[in-house]
Amino acid sequence: MPQLVEHIDAIARQVGRDVLYLTFFEDSAEVSVRADWEENASRKEVVGCLDANGYAWKKCGEIASDDWMVMGYRGSIYIDTAYDREDPVYLKLEHFLENPDGTLRLSKMRFWALSIGLGNGSPCQF
Repeated sequence: MPQLVEHIDAIARQVGRDVLYLTFFEDSAEVSVRADWEENASRKEVVGCLDANGYAWKKCGEIASDDWMVMGYRGSIYIDTAYDREDPVYLKLEHFLENPDGTLRLSKMRFWALSIGLGNGSPCQF
């Protein structure tokens, strides 16, 4: 049975706030994961951490575009946690994903925030 995987900007409109999501890569040149997203080591570690710590998450597509088409699901994850630097739940997530200097702790991954105000615009990368 087919699965409905919503684009991250549609999720932002549904929840009515800025949203957090992760994208994953096959190599350090940031070639997007194509077919074997389930085998991406960074994704596996993130999913394990999210599940172990009670974070709600789901598969998502990247930002929708009329100009190009994504070739199927590539492993991106929406994390149902508000981007709030005062919220201990967000700070725990940030601490897992980032080093103290703000660089990402895991390779082959990007941590994004999409502002509800941007609609279909560009996300902000952490």
